[in-house]
Amino acid sequence: MEKFVKPTTSMKSLLLHFCLLPLAFAGHDYGQALSKSILFFEAQRSGYLPHTQRVAWRGNSGLNDGKASGVDLVGGYYDAGDNVKFGLPMAFTVTMMSWSIVEYGKQMASKGELSHAMDAVKWGTDYLIKAHPEPNVLYGEVGDGNTDHHCWQRPEDMTTDRRAYKIDPSNPGSDLAGETAAAMAAASIVFRHSNPAYSSELLHHAYQVFDFADKYRGKYDSSITVAQKYYRSVSGYNDELLWAAAWLYQASGNQYYLDYLGRNGDTMGGTGWGMTEFGWDVKYAGVQTLVAKFLMQGKAGHYAAVFERYQQKAEYFMCSCLGKGSRNMQKTPGGLLFRQRWNNMQFVTSASFLATVYSDYLASSGRNLRCSSGNVAASQLLGFAKSQVDYILGDNPRATSYMVGYGNNYPRQVHHRASSIVSIKVNPSFVSCRGGYATWFSRKASDPNLLIGAIVGGPDAYDNFADQRDNYEQTEPATYNNAPLLGILARLNGGHRGYNQLLPVNVPARNPVVRKSTPAPQPKKTPPASSSGPIAIEQKTTTSWDAKGRKYYRYSTVITNNSGKTLKDLKLSISKLYGPLWGLTKVGNVYGFPSWLNALPAGKSMEFVYIHSADPAAVSISSYSLA
Repeated sequence: MEKFVKPTTSMKSLLLHFCLLPLAFAGHDYGQALSKSILFFEAQRSGYLPHTQRVAWRGNSGLNDGKASGVDLVGGYYDAGDNVKFGLPMAFTVTMMSWSIVEYGKQMASKGELSHAMDAVKWGTDYLIKAHPEPNVLYGEVGDGNTDHHCWQRPEDMTTDRRAYKIDPSNPGSDLAGETAAAMAAASIVFRHSNPAYSSELLHHAYQVFDFADKYRGKYDSSITVAQKYYRSVSGYNDELLWAAAWLYQASGNQYYLDYLGRNGDTMGGTGWGMTEFGWDVKYAGVQTLVAKFLMQGKAGHYAAVFERYQQKAEYFMCSCLGKGSRNMQKTPGGLLFRQRWNNMQFVTSASFLATVYSDYLASSGRNLRCSSGNVAASQLLGFAKSQVDYILGDNPRATSYMVGYGNNYPRQVHHRASSIVSIKVNPSFVSCRGGYATWFSRKASDPNLLIGAIVGGPDAYDNFADQRDNYEQTEPATYNNAPLLGILARLNGGHRGYNQLLPVNVPARNPVVRKSTPAPQPKKTPPASSSGPIAIEQKTTTSWDAKGRKYYRYSTVITNNSGKTLKDLKLSISKLYGPLWGLTKVGNVYGFPSWLNALPAGKSMEFVYIHSADPAAVSISSYSLA
């Protein structure tokens, strides 16, 4: 992210009903947009890239992150068009991706994208676990925006300062820690069925980080001062503490966190703030939406009166989106929500996501939305969200798609270091700090690497947009622009189909991407169940042959202990296995070490093989212990 800009002048009233849109548009392919929006996260990866990496023009980067501080901080995401890892927006990105899956994982699965979405979440949570090496220590930034923005380099060439910055009891950061706890709790729901051991690990960290945030209170940018210019915590930390408590209750069902929301709702602003924005800084509208869900689920108990006040503020936000409230959000002449010049699209996608889920909560409970102008049907909220997504995808006065790679007319000069510089795999010649500006930033040509799926900052208050690399306010993408969009696109692509969003969450188990039934002649690989966690799983085809008119494959699966401890009591879940397997012992419905192996030392690997005539089996970790 290049610069943090808050609007300093109010915009004059716009003629909201004056619309320059064409009379009709063809329907959008929301499934294709969903696939592309998930793919964008692979372009933002830091660290060692897995063999399943689909964005092939990226390479390994940031491989010494944290080393000077004696901690492994390799991995995670670059937030936007630069090469800094900012903890607050990264954690919010993970929370919103997780919420998208929690609500609409079934729709993602039907499109064959659930596995990719879960991989995107796990890339973030693996890093967040590393960033929390002790109960009351959390690393919140790697790199420095000031030195990073002085350079225009590929992540693979970085020569900028990679110092790591942390919060601890002497230098607290309740907003950063609260958001991180929320991200881990939300993600624990995502992996509850497909990887229960990892889910439990995430929830354990979430408990600790929340306790740290609540006990040692303070704003994180007072402790990590280098973040102030880029991700200043304007709203403070009360919203993040309530946000974390809401997610911990949803993840654990622990009454303590419901009590926390009930006891602190009035004093910490949850019931008092009527908001017209939701994003990485201000979480109140998200808290209010979740608490309203708990109320509609009948979970409020003796806090019903407090939770109703949360819900009133949630509906204040929804009515503001629709233009039916007492204080409505500004819109462009073409109908896009508009809050600020710099990266306005972040507020569009976040608000649209809240409108989408709240529409489904209302529909599930048989209620209407209560606005100052009168009752409004729940379907109008979903219609609003759809209108915003359609604008992003091209239904706007410029007929421009603000998702890179979607449609025919989209930004070609994205403010993004990696996409704007020739891939290191095409030309490995070193790109220097200032040389990148001279050679690549100043080019008046399309990016050499297509940043598929990226949602850029978007147009101004009058629907104007300039596709220029130095126009960072409009052409820079960000992970937190895309994260809320995953859920909306899955919802629009999947349709309602009568499901009840107030029932207990049941994210489908990770499933392979849907492929054609005829096996491809090329060797196939399946994503690892864990790419950068303590236990890694890698599958590959070692040989294939034809027999009696069918093609058979021999698959090799390697389990690697990446932790610093001895791996014991390993239990694997293997589904979609249609042939013989060698190298494991089956006990009931799970598989364990072979009879000749009791444990796997740190850094060591073991292999098992199987043969069948289908795509690779789905291998995941059920449980394990480290000693």
